[in-house]
Amino acid sequence: MSRSSFIARLGRFGALVAVGAVFAGTALADNYSDTIALFRNSGQSSAYFARSYAYAVFPTIGKGGFVVGGAHGKGRVYVQGEYAGNTAVTQLSVGWQLGGQAYSEIVFLQDKRAFEEFTKGDFEFGAGASGGKHDAVTAGEFFKGMAVFTIVKGGAMYEASIAGQKFTYSARGSKS
Repeated sequence: MSRSSFIARLGRFGALVAVGAVFAGTALADNYSDTIALFRNSGQSSAYFARSYAYAVFPTIGKGGFVVGGAHGKGRVYVQGEYAGNTAVTQLSVGWQLGGQAYSEIVFLQDKRAFEEFTKGDFEFGAGASGGKHDAVTAGEFFKGMAVFTIVKGGAMYEASIAGQKFTYSARGSKS
């Protein structure tokens, strides 16, 4: 789904908040090595580097909403520490929500099967919990071979909503 069709689905006010959060998140973007170092030194997420076959890292995801919300961010996938490809995440949510926020996210892929499922190009996953800058948290252990950690970077988001994330992937050097 393209960014323009994604925003078209949000509704007027929700779209304005989401667009503002995406652009604000872009301005706050860290480079990949800084974000990886942050997760390596944060709470529970540090142990997952040794336990995972691969991971996808998103330095900044911008999120916003008013009843209907959305989020978007670009990232990279690393297999056993080596840069393997590019990924993007799009999130849609519905429910009680108001605000805008920027956060970093990492998705750990437990084994080769989980990596192959993720890189098929249309993987969908529910979002996890959030922690502060030095406390990356998740909802639990690996679920279907994946574990998601987030660290809030800024903004304020109040919500009780249902959301899902959709990931796309293209191998390093591919034209898609």
